[in-house]
Amino acid sequence: METTRHFTATVYIVNDGATALHRHAGLEIRIPPGGHVDRDECPHEAGRREVREETGLDPTLHRETAELTPPAGEVLPQPAHMLLYDINTQPDGTVGHQHIDHIYFAAVESREIEPEAGEAPADRWAWYTPTALHNSDLDPDTIAIGCEAIETIDNTA
Repeated sequence: METTRHFTATVYIVNDGATALHRHAGLEIRIPPGGHVDRDECPHEAGRREVREETGLDPTLHRETAELTPPAGEVLPQPAHMLLYDINTQPDGTVGHQHIDHIYFAAVESREIEPEAGEAPADRWAWYTPTALHNSDLDPDTIAIGCEAIETIDNTA
């Protein structure tokens, strides 16, 4: 069986020492904004689009780019992390579908969540400080990356 891989982008948005997570209806876990990279997008563009669609906020990505001037290229914002997720595992252990997730950190100027139609409603969103993350029942990677995003954005403000 061939494994299908899709590129995805996730953005931990930060405002005033907290990051926003929403309860995903299908997965029943709290996650930051994100989704699939469209065919005409780079991962960082998809991340920005997903934040705007899901929260109504305009993110400013944080990540230094290399000081390169490729003659026929462009330096892209680097993700803070890249993770590979098995999405569809068969009973025999083979993986039918995976996501290659580009994880970015971004600052936003407000905590006013106003999702576009068809997105998770605003009441599914909550802002988490590092203390709230550590006192939650969230996945350990969400806690660790959320705290890292807050520290990174707060230290560059």
